[in-house]
Amino acid sequence: MPNRSEPQVITPRLLREWPLPIPGSSADKGARGTVLVVGGSRFTPGAVLLAGVAALRAGAGVLQLAVAESTAAALSIQVPEALVVGLPETAEGSVAGRLPERLADLAAKARAIAVGPGLDNVDETAALLRHVLGAAGPDTAMVLDAYALGALSHDPDLLAGRQRPVVLTPNLTEAEYLLGREPDDDLSRSAAALADRYGAVVSLFGHIAAPDGRTWREESGDAGLGTSGSGDVRAGIVAGLLSRGADPAQAACWGAYAHAASGQRLAPRFGRIGFLAREILDEVPHTIAEL
Repeated sequence: MPNRSEPQVITPRLLREWPLPIPGSSADKGARGTVLVVGGSRFTPGAVLLAGVAALRAGAGVLQLAVAESTAAALSIQVPEALVVGLPETAEGSVAGRLPERLADLAAKARAIAVGPGLDNVDETAALLRHVLGAAGPDTAMVLDAYALGALSHDPDLLAGRQRPVVLTPNLTEAEYLLGREPDDDLSRSAAALADRYGAVVSLFGHIAAPDGRTWREESGDAGLGTSGSGDVRAGIVAGLLSRGADPAQAACWGAYAHAASGQRLAPRFGRIGFLAREILDEVPHTIAEL
């Protein structure tokens, strides 16, 4: 394991000294990259909606959503900015592990892919993730969240030998599966252990670690972020920043701050624990712009 640095606190000053890539003056949406979000069972398409819109709010230029076939039409109406592709599903409504040719084509051209929001079957997710990793371009950035992390915990070799930018965004339960034990009281230590084990940047409840030993800590997050769908928003923000050209550590740090500070902006209106995940979305561009 590489020597670990003491975590740097993520502050506005730190982020201003680590500016995000700025797209050219061209109005071409392609300059800000394409994000593909793969997830959404028959019963949880909203997770993909939250992640996808978060990616747009973070600055992605093009959004593509791949969800269970039975929900695709409704989602295309809810998110008119996105191209929506229906995926084969099991009798229970889970996204099946088969990879349609259309999805393979989208994965090959995307700049960032988020896999996991709204998926609900670990075996089918493992097969789907393996196919998406194989179809994606060699430089395509990946964000693995939710059941994609469960699939990775069952098969750590999914990322072995793949020299691509990857960010893992586990919650505490997912971190336990990935570690094979309960996380440490010091979450920075657990994030570092995960980064070393999987060779990826890890964002764990505001504790970010890179495989090269760098670590950071975001301290402005509050209890209100612990609400249904909040993790999907965080994963989408990170994917949007990756599509703009941020490196994985930068996307994870900026994403953690944008997520937490956007929640803080809502507290005066809704209280510390009264706001919804979808309400975080509209605050993200303001939070990023202020930096």
